[in-house]
Amino acid sequence: MAKGEIAQKSPIAVDVVPGRKYWWCECGRSKKQPFCDSAHKGTEFSPVMFETDTAQTIYFCCCKQTGDQPQCDGTHNSL
Repeated sequence: MAKGEIAQKSPIAVDVVPGRKYWWCECGRSKKQPFCDSAHKGTEFSPVMFETDTAQTIYFCCCKQTGDQPQCDGTHNSL
């Protein structure tokens, strides 16, 4: 599977709300990182939905190389 463009080499921390859907940008082209703005149109990429039932801080991947979409797994440290 192809990986998206590197938007930045560090994650973005987001305080997520239970029950709310978050659409993570997989392509790396969004101007609203880490979230989708439909910039993937015409590519093989599509947004990845994230939802939780607990309030917490999630570190959304912005290098788009993570193996744990949409969360950062530290892959950016080796780029």
